[in-house]
Amino acid sequence: MFPDGFQTDRLTLRPIVESDAQPIFDGYAQDPNVTRFLAWRPHRRLDDTNAYVQRCMGAASSRTYVLIGRQNGALLGAFDLRQERPHALGYGYVLARPAWGQGLMTEALREVSRWALLQPDIWRIGDCCDVENRASARVMEKAGMTFEGVARRWAIHPNISAEPRDCFIYAKVQ
Repeated sequence: MFPDGFQTDRLTLRPIVESDAQPIFDGYAQDPNVTRFLAWRPHRRLDDTNAYVQRCMGAASSRTYVLIGRQNGALLGAFDLRQERPHALGYGYVLARPAWGQGLMTEALREVSRWALLQPDIWRIGDCCDVENRASARVMEKAGMTFEGVARRWAIHPNISAEPRDCFIYAKVQ
């Protein structure tokens, strides 16, 4: 059900492939600041990133896209799109630190959510972010997502705590 890719003014989102492992590892997977609010720990070896890419490629109910800068061809991050229920999609994203603060992830999320809500069987696209991750909350707000509330003890972010943490929930519906 997932498209082969997305285009925005500044980005191409295409499915992740094996050869993306090295640029992902070099670009952001090792960076503890980038991975702070993610569900996985920073990668210590290229083998960790290769395993991650293989998991992404083998997932049946999701598709992971890499974000490629249209101007320079650089791999800037990743965007995971998941079918969480028959009528609803979820997502996750990561962006290399040099690309922060440029509105790139907002641009990607806007395009993906636009596509999602044009699908006849999709009524909702949304996800959450840690309550301390104000930058991600802002991305979702700028992309047109509506704040729905705080889910208590919702997700484990192992780089912060081994216990489930509170998360902001955002979504867009039709």
